[in-house]
Amino acid sequence: MTDNQTRARAKINLTLRVVGRRADGFHELDSIVAFADVADHVTRTTNSPAEAARVDVTGPFASAIRGTNIVATTLEALTAVAPTITTGSFLIDKQLPVAAGVGGGSADAAAVLRLIRDANLGVAGVDWNALSLQLGSDVPVCLLNRACRMTGRGEMLTEIVDLPKFPAVLVNPMTEVPADKTRQVFQILNALPCVDTKLKPAQFPTNRQSWLEFIAASGNDLEAPASRVVPAVSNVLATMHAHHLTVLARVSGAGPTCFALTVSADDSRSLAQAISQRNPTWWVRATEIS
Repeated sequence: MTDNQTRARAKINLTLRVVGRRADGFHELDSIVAFADVADHVTRTTNSPAEAARVDVTGPFASAIRGTNIVATTLEALTAVAPTITTGSFLIDKQLPVAAGVGGGSADAAAVLRLIRDANLGVAGVDWNALSLQLGSDVPVCLLNRACRMTGRGEMLTEIVDLPKFPAVLVNPMTEVPADKTRQVFQILNALPCVDTKLKPAQFPTNRQSWLEFIAASGNDLEAPASRVVPAVSNVLATMHAHHLTVLARVSGAGPTCFALTVSADDSRSLAQAISQRNPTWWVRATEIS
């Protein structure tokens, strides 16, 4: 990658606890977030001051984007807080499924912010975390682009410096997803109002096995409601759980993408091949989560 290119990696919620419903309508979260080695590719090109910024999208999932692209919204939001900036134009190579629970749009928005921030374009006064939260609850963690514990609405991040690398398989059933999928998932969850949002300090596991046990015990509070909104999630998880190479399987975020952890990269490739052969219409990728 050059200084004008970056990867918008898939965000994976290894764990996700919904602490409760906040007074502002959002939800208080407690999630261990990591990133997979599959990504959209984002390229920035320099414009002259007279040229309007453009956002072009290519790739297999370009046509699946509904409504205004979040990258265009990101450029508008940045210009609002830094009116003199020349943001440049952007090309998004869309390799990640849309509305999939892996933060594809959020990762794209965060990648754009990183490219502009790191190009030293006179935006030293921008509050990047606040701006990213304005764009969406997953954008701050995607801006950090490192494994962390994510709390609050998504803006409070505690980096995890020694998370093991987990060979894994990502699977999306490529079924129709409601436009308001996430709203429906949280509506079914029907979380109680927050009583106390002060969480205990993070105490992270110290080795791979204890991490696996922690992930298995913690789970994802959105898994059951996600399976009701998109029933194919249950089929994906059952397929993963039924295979002997799967160590642990979960849905990421509000789904429908699921992940299976394996012992080795060879096992991930074998598992991905087996799932693809039996379900050729599914999006399946062997990867590494870290």
